[in-house]
Formats: sequence, structure tokens, C-alpha cells
Amino acid sequence: MAQDFRLPTGGRIDRAEPLTFTFDGQTFTGYRGDTVASALLANGVHLVGRSFKYHRPRGIVSAGVEEPNALIDCNVRPSEKGTREANNRATFTELRDGLSTASVNAFPNLNVDIGAINAVMARFIPAGFYYKAFLVNTKLWHGLIEPVIRRAAGLGRSDESPDIARYDGHYQHADIVIVGAGPTGLQAARTAARSGARVMLVEQDTECGGSLLRDPVEIDGMAADAWIEMVQAELAAAPNVRVFTRTTLSGIFDHNMLTALERVSDHLDGPQVAEHAPRMRWHRIRAKQVVLATGAFERPLVFRNNDLPGVMFAGAVETYLQRYGVKTGNQGVFVVNNDMALSAAIKAKDAGIDVTVVDVRTESTGPNSAALKAMGVPFFTNHTLVAAEGIKRVRGAVIAPMNADGTAIDGEMQTLPCDFIGSSSGYNPIVHLHCQSGAKLDFDPATACFVPGAPISATPTLSAGSAKGLFGLNAALESGAEAAQAALTALGVAEGEAAPVSKSTKAHPGDLHIRHLWLLPSDKSTAKGGKYWVDFQNDVTAADLELAVRENFRSVEHIKRYTTLGMATDQGKTSNINALGILSDVLGVTIPDIGTTTFRPPYTPTTFGAIAGREPGDFLDVARVTPMHDWHVEHGALFEDVGQWKRAWYYPKPGEDMHAAVDRECRAVRESVGLLDASTLGKIIVKGPDAAEFLNRVYTNKWLKLGIGRCRYGLMLGEDGMIMDDGVSSRVAEDEFLMTTTTGGAANVLSHLEDYLQTEWTDLKVYLTSVTEQWAVASVNGPRARDLLAELCDDVDLSPEAFKFMEWKEATVAGLPARIFRISFTGDIAFEINVPADKGMALWQALMTAGAKYGITPYGTEAMHVLRAEKGFIIVGQDTDGSLNPYDMDMGWIIGKDKADFIGKRSLTRKDMSEPMRKQYVGILTEDPKEVLPEGAQLVNLADAPATAKPSAPVPMQGHVSSSYWSSAAGRSIALGIVKGGLARKGETLVVPMPDGRNVKVTLSDTVFFDAEGARQHG
Repeated sequence: MAQDFRLPTGGRIDRAEPLTFTFDGQTFTGYRGDTVASALLANGVHLVGRSFKYHRPRGIVSAGVEEPNALIDCNVRPSEKGTREANNRATFTELRDGLSTASVNAFPNLNVDIGAINAVMARFIPAGFYYKAFLVNTKLWHGLIEPVIRRAAGLGRSDESPDIARYDGHYQHADIVIVGAGPTGLQAARTAARSGARVMLVEQDTECGGSLLRDPVEIDGMAADAWIEMVQAELAAAPNVRVFTRTTLSGIFDHNMLTALERVSDHLDGPQVAEHAPRMRWHRIRAKQVVLATGAFERPLVFRNNDLPGVMFAGAVETYLQRYGVKTGNQGVFVVNNDMALSAAIKAKDAGIDVTVVDVRTESTGPNSAALKAMGVPFFTNHTLVAAEGIKRVRGAVIAPMNADGTAIDGEMQTLPCDFIGSSSGYNPIVHLHCQSGAKLDFDPATACFVPGAPISATPTLSAGSAKGLFGLNAALESGAEAAQAALTALGVAEGEAAPVSKSTKAHPGDLHIRHLWLLPSDKSTAKGGKYWVDFQNDVTAADLELAVRENFRSVEHIKRYTTLGMATDQGKTSNINALGILSDVLGVTIPDIGTTTFRPPYTPTTFGAIAGREPGDFLDVARVTPMHDWHVEHGALFEDVGQWKRAWYYPKPGEDMHAAVDRECRAVRESVGLLDASTLGKIIVKGPDAAEFLNRVYTNKWLKLGIGRCRYGLMLGEDGMIMDDGVSSRVAEDEFLMTTTTGGAANVLSHLEDYLQTEWTDLKVYLTSVTEQWAVASVNGPRARDLLAELCDDVDLSPEAFKFMEWKEATVAGLPARIFRISFTGDIAFEINVPADKGMALWQALMTAGAKYGITPYGTEAMHVLRAEKGFIIVGQDTDGSLNPYDMDMGWIIGKDKADFIGKRSLTRKDMSEPMRKQYVGILTEDPKEVLPEGAQLVNLADAPATAKPSAPVPMQGHVSSSYWSSAAGRSIALGIVKGGLARKGETLVVPMPDGRNVKVTLSDTVFFDAEGARQHG
């Protein structure tokens, strides 16, 4: 289709590079530098979508991110699945060759949408109808009405295929972040750059320039383009400045932690995208100072039928003319209440468009008004736009004179033929980021807009230019320089060589001379069926706001939710101030008394893929593997996730199920030798002159006199006295210990310890370093463990007399530098061999080769659980649940009786901590030795045993099974559990109700089922 509305010259597009794209299956052309919206307008397309509720025709309203109507689905890479993205703004989507786009919320097509029947039924579905209707019959609601409504409503359709794009994440640091690279932001960056401070300039548009791209007035005696190029060259030459375009600052959080979305390759055609280039990049920025030069949004006037395609912002008309060389029509009516908006009418007249101006002010003053009148443009002052006429496109504008106070028509109506209407009700400073910082807003009655209030000290932001309510170019340039200097002063950074403050001799002074009419008078009032649209996307009218007030809603937050005002994808950027103005008239209070809704991040919709970065799917949570992982895979291990670690669970041989494999592994450890990969255990170096004192406060037992080369088991409590973690710590030197923790608890333990060092015990000279990944650990267990190790280690006497239980020694194992620890979690002879991580595989293979003659068997975590259960050793997090203290676990022996203090000691003295009927740790033996109880099974008293699988009344529970296994060493099933008053109830018979209705009798016992004397681990 020919671009009939493209001007023959002008614009910032590259006419030498035509591009082809599709919209709803129809092929169109545009140019490099176009947006989808500008290309559609160039081809004469105004109808681009349907509204959310009534499916009314919707056209392009704006030229930027505030667009409420022109939402499209795009195939980022049309030939590939998983590249479609829903609800892109056509006004913000750059055109690229082959781009496939589609309208949203229309069936069967955009021109003929059966959902438009909702508009006919509008009187029956007013604001809040869903809160009051369909509640009589809930089955009817859930079964029929709700699904129908959900199908009829909605916008774009999400891609059902996985997103195949690549996304990156970067962490950035800056002294000053300047948001917005219009004239204000460029001046601020120019000022800050000369100080040497680290400066980031962030601009969401494709290029710098801001308002100068649509209104290219001269600055410093040169053309706007030349001035922009000069400033950009200065910034590019400054090593301390980074400029990011196509980057939206999406959120400000506590202490100036900023998030920004950079669009890296969406604008490029397929062949231009470098291999492995990300689609988008998510920046997390730490800034000391933030300067907000974000500009302002134009707001529309509210008049009857103001939602017709072809009704646009006056500034958008100007942007399409100046930046894209596109006429939005041939005959335009500009209806305004301020002088600055008339700049668009001047540009339209210059472009050969038939222009008429309707000014709601009683008189039109200022340089733009004078220029238009000199051009012979018809000018109607003190007139209202009664209504826009048309069905799927504006065809006329009905105007009439008003009375003195602008509340009613006062004269005859006339119709002006037109194919577009440029509307302007003033400008709203973009204060979203300012509010996200926690700062408040002030209301400027002269311009009827909210402006930034004082920043808060915790998240300092400085606003400048039109973001501050300064709409004149020279005032904006001055405020940009002032804001940058204020930021430098706050940083204590000298300005350096003073940057010149630019000035224009031809720019509009910025005086709006605005007249506030929030609802233009018409021949039909809101009560008589006149449709005055406030929120275009969600179909909220002035009548809806009035209804909410009649139904006694007063808070703007309540009104927002009742009417869905400002809840569309534009988050009220184009509607909120008009709504507040209408509400102020209805309620008879001022706009500041009503207040504003909350500005939440992100500032504009953000792709979830960008936030996730490179961590979707299998990378959502990093999988950590040990140095011996590949060996486990090659030898058929199955794995379980423990924290983030992949741990070998068991090693099934052909024909073995899990129980058979685990039983074989356990028998090997008890009868000969088994090998466990224990590299995942948390390992923390505790170093410093006060290291022993620190451990003495962290653990419940004594640590001050532990000798170098000795190891000790420690139990760690929370402040509530409950068991938090356990492990063995070894003294490496006078001022150094190596602490081990559970695999899943390592990160929490380190955070817990750091918290105390940094907040409670700041006087202790102790440093913590995680070395979990630096050491590979192979644990050799069983009666032949010493024989095996002796073959590979000849520089350490391994005899029981020379190398006692709970000692460690430096050694050489299989030619590798190692540390050997005599620690046992199986209750058998055991040696834990630690080598540098890169030597882990070599150690493992050497042990397996040398151990072949002994029938060495690798065993996994399931066998490890069985072996430790045979000895009654606890697993924190499985046998404990955060509500059990050491006495509950029959571990009073580990409490240092005469210790001055340790974490949790005071809580242990509470009366309820020694209450006899607390749940306590016991062994559990089934009446039938072959019956293995399910973990988690409940225990009940004999008298309470239910007669059926589904008892009619709740059954009092006495406790539950925490661990349960078959034990070949014990010759029977064994279980551990938590039972009320269990320590005093050993020998008592209880019942475990089973899912199949059986009641299994069990006897409470000691927790040690094998080698009760502990002779084997000392052998």
C-alpha cells in the first residue's frame, strides 16, 4: 500500500531504506526510523484496536510510551516460534523489515468485532457491575458467566511456546544517573561530566534530543540537531560518562537502587543481529544521586465521543509531522486550553494541512496564537468541542460558543469537517520515578498538575525541566544545570571547568496561560447518555466516576478499583489528572484533597524474560555439582537435590530397585568399605584472634580449649533456643577453625554468623570465608577403610593409637596434598579426605581403583541416611522442624553447663522448654519387623486408634515418624520420630494408622539400633 500520508520530505527517517511489515495480515511499507504507529499512519491506518470492555474502535492517541490504545502483538522473529510478544505499544515499537504485527481484543477481525455488542449494552454493565451482578447463583457464575466475560475481555494473547530469546543482566554503579536525554538531561549531563564524577545518562528513546526531535528550535544560535550532536560529542569524549539509549529507567527502590531495561536488538532485522546478542538487557544500578529529566505527558481534553480514532494529542500530531514526516490527516481541528499546544497547529499548517483552532480560553494570547492568526488560520475562542462525529474514524467536530464560566453551551452549534482532532488539556510532569523514591508531590494550581515535592534523604532524587513543571526551554536548560550542580554538591565533588548553560532566543517562554475545564460542555450531559471517555483502554467515562461517588466512594484508591480507572497498561498516564479534576468538581473539593493513586514500578510494562535474564528453565535456580559429578553420572547414579546441590542418591545396578540398591550399599559399608562424595557439606573458615571465642558463643558446648589438630561436634541454636544446624568444626591453627555445616543450611549459617559479627559482636576480630567449593571430600567408611587408605597414604600413621577419633592431620593421599579427618556419620571406622577441588576426581578414581580388591562400593545419600539412622544421629531439617531444642532431641549432653552464654541459652531457660510433654526424639520399632513405616506417618494412642481409614472425628495425634528405613545391620525396619513426652514413654506401644485402613502397632525405643557402645567408630 502506498504511503499516501507521508510528506515528500522531512522527518528523521531514512527514506533510502524502505521496510515491509504486516498488520493483521495486510502488508504495508515504512522506513527505517519509523515506529509501527508512524508507519500505519503514513499508510492511512487509524483504526488499530478495540477497547477492553466495550470493544469500541480505538486509534493511535500519542507518539510515546503513554499510549493507551495502539496495543499490538508482535512476532519479534516472525519465522520462529517463541518470539511473539503481546501488548506492545505501536507508538514505541521500532519498525524492522519483515515485522509481523496484529491488533488485539477483536473477533473475528478488527473491522467487524462481535464484542462491540457490549457497547450497545453499556447501560447494563456500568462501572462496578461485576461486583453486584451474577452473585445469586455461584454455579452459574463460575460455570458460564465468568468464562464468557474473561473470553470477551482481555487484550493480547501470550505466546504458548517458550521464549527463545536471550536476555542479559548487568550490575552498574554511578555517582549520578540522569534519566532522560532531552535538552534538560543533556544540559545536566554536560554539567556533571566536567566534574569527573561517574555519570550515566539513560534515555528510553532511540536517540537523544527529547522535545527537540519534534520542535527543533535553535539553541545557542545553532540548529537543534547541531546542538544535540555537539553535546553528544562532548559526552562521548568524557571517559567518566556512559550514555544509554533505548533504555527505560523502570523503577527506583530504596537507597537509589535503580532498574533499567535496555532494548538491545529488537530494532534490528534478522541478519543484523549478532550471534549470541541478547534481545534485552536488565540493568541493576546503584546510584548516589539521581537527576530526573523525564519530561511531561500531554493530557487530552474530555469531550463527547473523544475516543474516536483520529482524536489525538496535539503534541503527537506535531511529533508525527516533524520526526516521521507523516500527516495524521488532511483536515484537522485543534482543540486546546493552553498556548504551547498551538505549536502543533503551526507545524500542521506549514505542512499544508487545512487547520482550524478551537480554543476554550476566553482569549488566546502568546506567540503561537499570534503566529497562527497571522497565517490566517480560523480561530474560535471561548468555544467548546461539543462532540466528535464519526464511527470508526473522525469525520467532523461539532463546536459551539460557551458561557462565561465554561459550564454550558451559549450559542449555535456548527460542524467542522475534519479527519483528525488534535487535543490538549495541558501537561503532566512525569513524576512516577520521583514518587517511587518515596518522595511526595505538590500541586501547582496554575498549571493544574502535580509537581515533585522535596526529595527524601534515603533516596535522593532531583527533578528538572518539565518534569519539575518548567515548560519553557530556557527554564528547562537552566534547571538541568542547577540539578546537576546540586547533585555534585551533595556528592562533595567539585564541578571542574564550568559548563556553559545553553539558551534559545526563539523558544516558547513556557507560559501556558491555561484554562482548566475538566469536562467540556456539550448538548448531552453525562446523565443523558453523553459518552465522555477518561480512561480510553478500560472504557472508564466521566459518568462512571460520578456513579462511584453516588455509591459513596470517596478515596481515589477505592474509586480506581471500583471503576478500573488507571488500571490499564498505561497505568493512568493519560487519564489520572483528568479523572481527579472531574472528581474535584463532583465532590466539591480540591485536587490535592483527593490525592493521587500509587505510582508503582515498572514505569512501563517490562518483559518478564528480561527480569529473569539467563536463569529461566533449568537455570531458574543454579544447579551445583561436585568435582566427582561426572563419575557419578557415568556409573549410573540417580540424583536428589539438596539445596542447590546435585547429590548422588543411590547407584542402582541392572535389575535393582531403590531398596535393593540402598541395602547393598549399606551392607558394603558395614562389612567392608564404602565411599561417599561429601563435597557438598558447607565449609566455612573462621579466622582471627577471637575465632575460638566466637565459636564458643555460636555453639552450645565449649570450644576455647580445643587443641590444634582436634575436631568437635557442635550444635547451633537460634535465638529461640531451637536447633538451627549442626556439624563438626576443626581447629586448624590458634586463630583458625574449619567449620562444617549441613549441605542445605550452609548459606543460612554463613548469613547468621555474619549477622552477629556485624551487628552484635562488632568487637570480635573474626573473619568468615565460605570454602565449600574449594575442597572436594571423599568419605571412606567401613571395617576395611584403614586398610584402603594405608595403601594410598604413607606419610601418616593411621593406627587407632596414633590417629584418634575426632582428630585431623595433613597428609598426602594418592600423591595429592590432603587433609584427613577422623569423623564418622555412619558409626563405623571413617576417614574424610579433603583435597583441593580440582584434585577431587583424581582422588576418587584412585580410591575406587585401590579399593576394588576390598569390594569398595560407592554409596549415596539414601544409604547415608540409613547408616546414620542406625546410630540415631539426627539430620537437621528432617528429624527437626524448627520447634525442637537440644533437650527434645535427648542431647542435653551437648549443653555446656557452666558456659557463660551462647546463642539461644536464655531461651532454653524458659519453663516451657523443659515441659515434660513436649515432642521428643525417640526410636520406633514396628511389631512386624518387616513393616517399614512411611515417613510422615502419624502416631496415636492405642485407645484412639481409628476403626476405619476415614474416621468420622479427628484423632488426637501423639507425634510423627521423621525417618524410616529397612536396616540389614539391625535385621529389621527401624524408624525415628517425634512423640509427645517420648523420652519418658520408651517401651510404650502406640499405633500408626495406615492409608489402607490398617493400624500398625509400634513400640517406642532408644534411638540407637546398631553398635550401641560405639566401639566400631573408635576401632
